[in-house]
Formats: sequence, structure tokens, C-alpha cells
Amino acid sequence: MDGRGDDGTVTEGVGKYSKPFDIIDVDVHNSWNEKVLAKYLPEPWRTETLERGRRRVNTGLAHFYAANPEIGSPTRNTEALVESLFDAYLPKYVYRYGILTGSDYNFSALPNPDYAAALARAYNDLTLEMDDWYGHDPRFKFAMWVTHQDPLLAAKEIDRLAGHPNIVVVMMPAAGRFPLGQRHYYPIYEAAEHHGLPVAIHPAGNEGGGISNPPSSAGYPTTMLEWHTCLPQMYMGHLVSLLCEGVFERFPKLKFGMIEGGVSWLIHLMWRIDREYKALRRETPWIKRRPSEYIFEHVRFGTQPLDEPNNPKHLAEIYEMMGADRLLMYSSDLPHYDFDPPNSKFLQVLPEEMQRRIFYDNAAEFYGLPSRGELNASEGDVSSRATS
Repeated sequence: MDGRGDDGTVTEGVGKYSKPFDIIDVDVHNSWNEKVLAKYLPEPWRTETLERGRRRVNTGLAHFYAANPEIGSPTRNTEALVESLFDAYLPKYVYRYGILTGSDYNFSALPNPDYAAALARAYNDLTLEMDDWYGHDPRFKFAMWVTHQDPLLAAKEIDRLAGHPNIVVVMMPAAGRFPLGQRHYYPIYEAAEHHGLPVAIHPAGNEGGGISNPPSSAGYPTTMLEWHTCLPQMYMGHLVSLLCEGVFERFPKLKFGMIEGGVSWLIHLMWRIDREYKALRRETPWIKRRPSEYIFEHVRFGTQPLDEPNNPKHLAEIYEMMGADRLLMYSSDLPHYDFDPPNSKFLQVLPEEMQRRIFYDNAAEFYGLPSRGELNASEGDVSSRATS
């Protein structure tokens, strides 16, 4: 049986598959000490943070960063993170890269755009200067964070860091004042496209808090169960906005990622928006093709949190209908309570080639990382630990 033993050791082999699965994990959460972060803040924010603590804005519901009790929280220690994720699923699953996406970045709901931008810049500088992450293991890559209260400040931050070899994506919180297709955000997309970086969003835990909009279309929930269940509604709204506002016509080289917002809702949305477009396209003359065609060309989705139907084969059927072999990128979301390991039974029911594209190929294309063919040509260069 595939899986891990009671003592945490790997029990599976490659099994019926001819070779291991290469993996790019697009959502690995590293964390930091707040007092250390303060050292990277300019005044007056440094003193305020040290004396009063960082201003935190969340819903009061979203205990989003709670660790899985079976895993703990290894994300401040590189060795522990490598052991609990990169090396934990060998020999069947070979981690080639993990995209560090940070944690506790609920600054998009802060009303002060200068403080929010300073926090994002401090986080970026802190992570880039943590030699433990990059000097220790070249498989770590980095999502730089920007805030969108002031898109010009965000664009300036993209210009500042875009040349760093370990930065592979511009990340923004999903929470905000406006749907992400509106022209308010154009400076961010222009800068990202100019530098050849994809843009992605991730929940921040402040959806419905501060200056951000309600986390569901019905309003404000009262429980974490409601908040987490309805979170895909925000992703649906952002995606429809990006499509209907013509963002991908204005920025034809822009790639956009939607991380940790689920994905099973996508098939319904594609069917519905293509149908509505036939009748209502008069008011969006800038859209030149069916909306779903823009999704396949420009947008990619993290798998986490995996939907878990009683019959895993039903998920495989949905993935087949939506074209998951082109759209999905594997996301573990370590170390959160709903962490999805690569050996999940809901992934193992998929056809082998679909698994390989979800585990590696789609993310390699999205982030500009080496293809599987390039890995084979230079075996050992990017993952000597994983193959030793």
C-alpha cells in the first residue's frame, strides 16, 4: 500500500509506474520572527512594530495558518522543512522545487498603503537575505509579495526585485477592495509582464477584514467552516473580472495563478461564462475569443485544497472535463491543517501522464523552470539531495 508508515517513514515504491514523479510544489509556507522582520522596516514603522506589534487585520475567523498536528510547524527551520516535505516521499516522489510563499501576509486589508507596502518590502528583503533557505538547498524558489492598495508602489517593488534569480512569481493577497480585473491594478500587471514574471494570488486570512470586501457573496460568515467553504467564491469573482475586463487582451503575455482557492468550481464557471458570453458580448467588445480560451492560455490553478468526494474517481472525471492536464499545478500547502501530500489517493486515481503534468510540467511552464527533458539532460544539477 502507498503511504507512510506509523513512524513516518516512506513505505511506497515506484510501483506500477516506470519512473518516479518529479514535483514542483507551488505553495510551501515559510515563516519568520516578527522582531527580525522589524529590522527590515523603515521608520516610523520599525519603532511602531517593535513597541506596539504589527498591525494585524483579519476576519477573526480565519485561523488559516494552523499547522497540521501530525506535521507540526517546520517552516522556520530549513532542515525540518526539507525532511518533512522534500525527502519524505522518496523514492516515488522527487521534489525538484518548492515555491516559498511565506505566511501571515494579511497586509492587503490595512488602510495605510505606505505601511502595507513597507511590510511587503521588508518580508521580501528578509526572505532573500536568509541564506539558510537558498544557500542550504537550491530547490527553494521565492514568491515576492506586493500589496495592491497602491499599485504604483507595487510596480516599483516588482522593478526593484525582478532580476533576482530565485524570484519566480509576483504574489498578491486575494483580499482587496476591487475585483482584480479592474484598471486599478494595471500598473502591477504592466510591470510583471515587462519583467516576464507571472502574477498569482493567495488567501491572506483577512478576506472580509479591514478594507477588504466580504469573503462570500452572501456577506460576512460567523464560523471558520463557512469562511473556508465559501472562499472559492472570491476566486470565481476575480477570475470573471480578469476575463470580462479584457486583462489578457491588454497584457497578452501575462500569466496569472490562483493558489489555494480550490479548483472543482472551474468547470462550472467555464461552461457558464462561455454561454453568457454568446448573449452578452456586446458590452465587452474587447474580448476577442471565448472566455475559456483565455483561461487555458493565461491562467493556472493550484490543486490545494483538494476536493475529496466519497468516490475519488469522481474527481478524476471532473479533472478530465476541465482539462486539468493543462491547468493544474500541484500544491501541498505545508504545514497547514488541510495539507495535501503528493501521495494523496485523490491524485493517484488520475491517469499517469495527467499526474506528471500536474506534479511538474504545468508549473515548470508557468514559472519558467527547467522542463522534465532538461532535468533528465542535467540529472543531479538541481536536486542532488533528492536523487542521492
